[in-house]
Amino acid sequence: MTTAPTPIPQQLSNTAIEQKILRRSILCTLFIASSGIVFGIVCGSMSIVFDGMFSALDAGMCALSLMVSRLLGQPHSRRFQYGFWHIEPLVLAFNGSLLTLLCLYAFVNAVKGIADGGRELELGWAIVYAVTISFFCFFLYFKQLKLNKQVKSELIALDTKSWLMSACISSALLVAFILSWLMEGTRYEHLIVYADPLALAILTLVLLPIPIKTVKSAMSEVLQMTPDSLDCKVEAIMAQLTLEYGFLDYSNYATRMGRGLFIEIHIVIPESMEKSGVQKFDKIRDQIADAIGEDSPHRWLTISFTHDPKWL
Repeated sequence: MTTAPTPIPQQLSNTAIEQKILRRSILCTLFIASSGIVFGIVCGSMSIVFDGMFSALDAGMCALSLMVSRLLGQPHSRRFQYGFWHIEPLVLAFNGSLLTLLCLYAFVNAVKGIADGGRELELGWAIVYAVTISFFCFFLYFKQLKLNKQVKSELIALDTKSWLMSACISSALLVAFILSWLMEGTRYEHLIVYADPLALAILTLVLLPIPIKTVKSAMSEVLQMTPDSLDCKVEAIMAQLTLEYGFLDYSNYATRMGRGLFIEIHIVIPESMEKSGVQKFDKIRDQIADAIGEDSPHRWLTISFTHDPKWL
């Protein structure tokens, strides 16, 4: 039986770019977090404080993502011979879980604020904050979206989603604050006190599905659940090659873990192929590898040939 795992060299350039983007994102997020908390307290706005807390949590998760990126850029050790791919979905699941809890906690506080009769807030400073932070977040979102087309990092993709969520939060707050400002001096002025908790409640309900989706996707990788599309793809490739070469049987195992793709294929060959030689089997390996695609340092492909079905 012979095996041919695809080697996994390190792409230092992409890893370096990934870490640079994450470091910059941490600094920017900390700035927004501190601004949100300070402005929220000054304006008396729980929704702005929520925006600041969201950014503070995001900064912590971004720092954790940076640590993971550094791990993924290290050579494989004897203790972690398959690399550190499993850490990436763990971080995504942890991040998404914390964001989910934050949204739920903020929603409960918003409902309590409405039940308590709302709260007064300083609209002038609140509008200034919302305009500034909205522009800043949208700018960073589009910038990271463009940069990640080159790096193609799941960690940066998650951080980019966080910037979009922050931008949407600030924009929604801006709309709520402007509407409150327009209601001043009208017969609806008494409703202004409900603007802040109501905006917070709506925001948390709208944002909640995003981290839940992240947790669901990450947990499927943590549990090493094989995506249906990947399983069907490998099955179709092997069914075609079985017809072409007359294989007696085969088995295949595949999963994704973070940016890593792991595939094992074991093939039972007929007697007529026993003396075909290594070159023939290498040609078949190349056919399978080309059909699977995704030839990158993150693909770990093992293909073995045997005459004994017990090795399946």
